[in-house]
Amino acid sequence: MQIAPRIAVDGAVRFGKPVIEGTRVPVDLVLAQLAGGMTIEAVMEEYELAREDVLATLAYAAEHLAGEEVRATG
Repeated sequence: MQIAPRIAVDGAVRFGKPVIEGTRVPVDLVLAQLAGGMTIEAVMEEYELAREDVLATLAYAAEHLAGEEVRATG
């Protein structure tokens, strides 16, 4: 089931974690590789993804963070 452009979930794939649609590449893996310093091009090559797939991963993460509410305590 598509949950965002180019992002899908399927209980039979990666335990239902969000993946790049049509692959078994988890969204969190792509984000972790980018955060770890890999370039978009290196991620594309390593996981056989299109640039649009990587950008969709970033857009999905940004959308989820935008809705997150953090409250300071102390």
